[in-house]
Amino acid sequence: MDFYKNLNESLYKGLRFLRETDLAALPAVRYEIDGDAVFALVQEYETHLPEECRWEAHYTYTDIQYIVEGSEKMGWKALDDVVKTEDRPEDDIYFFDAEGDHFVLHAGQFAVFEPQDAHRPGLAVDELAPVKKVVVKVKM
Repeated sequence: MDFYKNLNESLYKGLRFLRETDLAALPAVRYEIDGDAVFALVQEYETHLPEECRWEAHYTYTDIQYIVEGSEKMGWKALDDVVKTEDRPEDDIYFFDAEGDHFVLHAGQFAVFEPQDAHRPGLAVDELAPVKKVVVKVKM
């Protein structure tokens, strides 16, 4: 993990939180790491069918999405070839119609989505299943 230390100090704070915290013991709430600059959202839910998951992006924050328990399929697509369908600037979330690549994250793995990345989290791998995930938001 020290590899990330020199890339971005705020990103490293978020990764350090993931490494040094007993994530399995945390209830599903928001955790301050560095005020609004870096914070974590612990989430527990059942994965969704593809038609229930939309492509999204955030222009202010980078997401570090870490799977604590379970597995989840996620999508990725660069924002330069998508069609925006909804803006929610007050929540830093924007939705898109897109087709992109998909991959699976298992417990102990993470993905980083920067402001130029559309992503589609929350997808079921083979069947609907419970997931515990921590999303660290890092202000860019």
